[in-house]
Amino acid sequence: MLTTQGYAAFKSDGPLQPFTFDRREPGPFDVLINILYCGVCHSDIHTARSEWGPATYPVVPGHEIVGKVARVGNQVNQFSVGDTVGVGCFLDSCRSCTACVDGLEQYCQQGPVFTYNSPGPDGRPTYGGYSTRVVVDQKYVLRVPPSLPLERTAPLLCAGITTYSPLRHWNVGPSTRLGVMGLGGLGHMAVKLGVSMGAEVTVFSSSPSKEQEARRLGGHGFVLTSDENQMKKQSGRMDLMLDTVSAVHPLEPYLSALRRDGTLVLVGAPSRPLNFQPFSIIGERKSIAGSLIGGIQETQEMLNYCAQSNVAADVEVIPMENINTAYDRILAADVRYRFVIDIARSFQAVEIPQP
Repeated sequence: MLTTQGYAAFKSDGPLQPFTFDRREPGPFDVLINILYCGVCHSDIHTARSEWGPATYPVVPGHEIVGKVARVGNQVNQFSVGDTVGVGCFLDSCRSCTACVDGLEQYCQQGPVFTYNSPGPDGRPTYGGYSTRVVVDQKYVLRVPPSLPLERTAPLLCAGITTYSPLRHWNVGPSTRLGVMGLGGLGHMAVKLGVSMGAEVTVFSSSPSKEQEARRLGGHGFVLTSDENQMKKQSGRMDLMLDTVSAVHPLEPYLSALRRDGTLVLVGAPSRPLNFQPFSIIGERKSIAGSLIGGIQETQEMLNYCAQSNVAADVEVIPMENINTAYDRILAADVRYRFVIDIARSFQAVEIPQP
């Protein structure tokens, strides 16, 4: 077993604290990764605090992982020691259901093995990227293009693919009017990606201070959602609305902004149900849809696209010991736009025994 340092939540209402645990030894098809950076996602908070259902404690969060390959199994043929790689929200799946065969492992019918708080391939709970290293089957490891700055790449493994996947699925391009609801970790990536794809991007936000930020990120329009006149002017304009908001909110005002046959796609995940009136969609054949991260192939496509398009996350790099303050600041919307933990500088170096 490989002794690993990390930080964990030990109960739903307690702080994250240092935690030492064991990783499995790499098998023939496994890649051992020394973690350099790990992004901090709102999902980490939801899980650590059991807001999406009871967590299995201790929880080591983190599913936006970038690191260097330290060792490979004797059957690994896709990666070599020293490669820069990434790990996203899941690290295994059944591999045989129709979703997995179609390269949509995130929709695995048996449920993917999530990077943390999930039963792992060895039967033990998975522990995430708030730690010094991780062991992953090569099929679920991603190659990081050399032109991407590593600390700004980590959030692409969740926030990036979560927004890229629906933009691709709904064929966003130069003729698309795209509305982005919320301008946080997900929202700022939606703006950057939408603009890079040629869409006309309008940001919908409850915060007046976000207008300047929306413009800085390349957005073409801004709507203050508390201003009824501004909202009315958007009626029937949008082809696609990407809802990145993680707090409970009404849907009707945003459904009104959709044109006939338009779609509102949920990618934020509030901890309580959202409500809407059926006639908000019946009258003009509008749709409400959902989208969950992306498969391995699409996530690699996204990384390559971001490298080619010079797109990366806006981040604030922090040491591991500041994680509890970071959680508080995320809940107060006080981050532009993603915290990223500098794992390599936060922990003492751990010698990795060679086989």
